[in-house]
Parts: sequence; C-alpha cells; structure tokens
Amino acid sequence: MEHLILFEQAAQLESLLPKLMRRLFTLDTSHPATELPLAQLRVCSILQGGPRTLSAIGDELGISVSAVTQIADRLERAGVVARVAAPGDRRMKRLQLTPQGAEMMRSRRDLRVCRAAEALEHLDPAERESVLRALQTLLEASRATAVPIPREDPVCARLEQ
Repeated sequence: MEHLILFEQAAQLESLLPKLMRRLFTLDTSHPATELPLAQLRVCSILQGGPRTLSAIGDELGISVSAVTQIADRLERAGVVARVAAPGDRRMKRLQLTPQGAEMMRSRRDLRVCRAAEALEHLDPAERESVLRALQTLLEASRATAVPIPREDPVCARLEQ
C-alpha cells in the first residue's frame, strides 16, 4: 500500500513540476530568447558560467562536438556568441556570450525571477520558506537517486550564481 501511495505521489510530482515551470518561466514572445531553439538556449545557458570549449559544452549536454559546432555557428551568425582564443593557447578556441548574448540571458533570468517573485508573493512568509525548503530537500534527494547531470541543469542557467 505504501508503495502505491509513493508512486501516486511521484505521478503527481511528474505532472505538477512541468506545469509549474511553464507557468513561472515561460517568457513573453517578444523576448529575444524565445526565438532560440532549445539546443541553442541550452548552450547560452551554459555560457552564462563563462567561456567553454566546444568539447566541454558537448560533454555537458551529452551531444557530439559536431552538433555543438553547428549550434555555435548559428549562434555566432545571430551575434549571440563568439569564438575566442583560449588564454595561453591561441589554437584552442572557446565559445563565449557576446555582450548582446549576455544581456539577453541576463534579462531572461531577471524576468524569470520576477515571475517567481510574483507567485511567491501570494504565499505568506512561512509558506514561502516551507516551499523553498521542500524543493531544496527534493533536489538533494534527486542527487542521490537520479542519473547524474554534468554541472547541474544547464537549462536553469546556473541558479546558484
């Protein structure tokens, strides 16, 4: 019986979290980040943590370097990223956000934080603390049981920063 209840709760969580994420973090269609396909947005999210080699991005996303190269080419044409020489080895190229790309990702995060704040405002302070504590506990539990994600979820754009 307890096992059945656990799976019912897991099914509720599986249904609830995507709905919550969409409601809180879907941007207005006028924001430039909404024009990026998910793969390109994921690369930009990773680059918020600083420049990376194409192979490091591929490792983090679990895709080939050739796939990262194609994504980088598109982002570079859009003016969102640039390839730069690595310090100490000019042959090694790293990808980094351009000022335009950094601003786009900063404003994306700011808007998402504002949307979350608007939702949290509807809870009293004790409820907010309880929700955040429960989510942190769930995250820690997931680290013990889920498939490891390199450098945490790149789509969430370094929430610890």
